[in-house]
Amino acid sequence: MILLKKTIFFFLYFCFVFSYGKAQEITQKLTFEEVLQLAREQSPEALLAKHRFRASYWQFRTYKANYLPSLTLSSTLPNLNRSFSKITMPDGSDAFVDRKLMNSSLDLSLTQNVSFTGGSFFIKSGLQRIDLLNDSIQTSFLSSPVSIGYSQPLITFNSFKWEKKIEPLRYEEAKKKYIASMEDVSLRAVNLFFDLALAQMNLQVATVNYSNNDTLHKISKGRYELGKIAENDLLQMEYSLLSSDAELNQSKLDLEVKKFKLRSFLGFNEKMNFILDIPSQIPALQVEVAKAIEEANKNNPEIMQYDLQLIESARDVAKAKAESRFNANLYASFGLSQSADNFEGVYKSPKTQEQILVGIQIPLIDWGLSKGKYKMAQSTQEVTKVTINQAKIDFEQDLYLKVMQFNMQNKQVAIALKADTISQLRYDVAKQRYYIGKIDVTALNIALTDKDIAKRSYISSLRNYWNYYFNIRRITLFDFEKKSTLSAEFDKLVE
Repeated sequence: MILLKKTIFFFLYFCFVFSYGKAQEITQKLTFEEVLQLAREQSPEALLAKHRFRASYWQFRTYKANYLPSLTLSSTLPNLNRSFSKITMPDGSDAFVDRKLMNSSLDLSLTQNVSFTGGSFFIKSGLQRIDLLNDSIQTSFLSSPVSIGYSQPLITFNSFKWEKKIEPLRYEEAKKKYIASMEDVSLRAVNLFFDLALAQMNLQVATVNYSNNDTLHKISKGRYELGKIAENDLLQMEYSLLSSDAELNQSKLDLEVKKFKLRSFLGFNEKMNFILDIPSQIPALQVEVAKAIEEANKNNPEIMQYDLQLIESARDVAKAKAESRFNANLYASFGLSQSADNFEGVYKSPKTQEQILVGIQIPLIDWGLSKGKYKMAQSTQEVTKVTINQAKIDFEQDLYLKVMQFNMQNKQVAIALKADTISQLRYDVAKQRYYIGKIDVTALNIALTDKDIAKRSYISSLRNYWNYYFNIRRITLFDFEKKSTLSAEFDKLVE
């Protein structure tokens, strides 16, 4: 009795678990537009694109911060030193003296880089304290209430000037790269959608074919027993039934594989089941080549990268040229300072202090090293120009071909749809004629094969249409349906 109760308990438990698992599986019908939207919102690739843009955003913020005033507080609290040090005595001689001292300092500085000149302006304030730890502690203070100065390279390479040209353009490139990445996500979603759509259609076709072949096999068997068909025709129909059974099993497996790939791409778990609503309508679009090339030259991040390379090569030439000549630097400062034995006196009646320094570095003999670097930078710049000119020609030619191919797709879809309709009607007629013995099994199989090919060709034509369209969108970053440039809410991306 106890064994029976345990058996019933485990049976009910496994039934519950099985039914719960089945109940948890969610079947969702998705349109083409919904798949694209989900891919943009939650796919791992879309999240990666978002984080790549964030990295570029903070790099640009770092560049901008470099040209804002910088306030720094530095201190030494304290510095204890007990050692023998070399000291110059009042009579001019040197001696090693056992020194015991502790010093502390506090400095506040405000610095501002000047991009136009490449110099740096600063304001400083500081206080130092020294305690001599002898038999009695002797304390002294040194203050610098305010010190104003300017440091300026006179004849040298101005990196600030080139950063101001490069970094904003690099940030704009990052924006365009993000939008292009989202178009890559859409393009991947298009391919995975139609992979699953084709697998879904193949399963439907395989199911219908198996059912039809099973019926036809039974009819052929009866006709063979009546002596109306040869054994070869019966065997051929039996072979068709076995082939359709194998195709049905393979179609089921292929459907699960394609579902898994789309699920993974969209970021769903294994409990999500898809049924796709295949789009039957396509927009009647014709893209103008001139418009596509114009938008691509304005928006494509690859074109922006070419512009960056030209600026960077010009920067490298300017840097090599500056390094081949003599360098001069100017440093000037003016401030107030005072020293005293107590804190109260260190700020009384401060005295002025000035410093002007001009440093010059002249390369006398470098055996042509500087000239070689300059010539090499010039050659690299020329190579960059030629390479980019050719790349732009290839870019426009490739876009031209893609636009021409896309403009043919509307007609290709219409042809494929008509071929699908005709081949289905032809198969239906062939099947009825086979029922009444007007055609043999070979003619029927030819009609069946043509029908299946036409259905697959129709799905492929839809895939090609959207594939070419999103390829052109990705290159131009332009929506030809809405006639507007693609954009994104970049402020929300960095929140």
